[in-house]
Amino acid sequence: MTTSPPRSASSQRRGRVLVVEDEPDVAELIRYNLVKEGWEVLTASSGAEALKRVREARPDVVLLDIMVPQLNGWEVCRRLKEDPETRAIPVIMVTGRVEEGDKVLGFELGADDYVTKPFSPRELIARIRAVARRRVVVEEDPKRLLVKAGELEIDRYRFEVRMKGRPVELTPKEFELLAVLAGTPGRVFGRDELLDIVWGRDGFVEPRTVDVHLARLRRKFVQAKLPAPRIDTVRGVGYRFRESV
Repeated sequence: MTTSPPRSASSQRRGRVLVVEDEPDVAELIRYNLVKEGWEVLTASSGAEALKRVREARPDVVLLDIMVPQLNGWEVCRRLKEDPETRAIPVIMVTGRVEEGDKVLGFELGADDYVTKPFSPRELIARIRAVARRRVVVEEDPKRLLVKAGELEIDRYRFEVRMKGRPVELTPKEFELLAVLAGTPGRVFGRDELLDIVWGRDGFVEPRTVDVHLARLRRKFVQAKLPAPRIDTVRGVGYRFRESV
């Protein structure tokens, strides 16, 4: 187990990350890039050690490989998300398992994001920033954990979206876009602002990405034969969730 040096002023601003990874080279690559960006980094090489470190150090984000010894990543994630004291800590799966079923299982167990190997360090850092920022928003206003807008319900804890009581399967980015817009009805969000909130500003995502994801989001409700969310396009500006009449 290795740790980064004590927190500097910059690491205090960024936060603390626990890297759960049993391959030393991968753990060091992640640690190096995070420390360079001002994060404090702790590491664990097994699932049992990871649970112990989380309870002792209360990291701001956990990066969790699935194939670690003693307890695998699925079980670690499940235990963290079932424990009221740790369930709010964001978990990002960082793994070589790329099958859709593995990703779905990760999200069903409560993972906040899923990154496959090999990964871009810049993208990984952007995702860490995004989930850490969402946690701050939730802690500032716990009511945002459950968003209700008419017959639409968004549950951040369970990563569930329901319309008229029926579930709608969304990707993490579609889920977050909907939660952000529905959480503040009537407020207009620019595309760049949504990129900053949902993707993080790392320069590799085009503003049109927002349009594509919202189109897919609407299509999934239509395919499920359910009313689409009341998301309006504000021409030349961005999007807003229409307030109920």
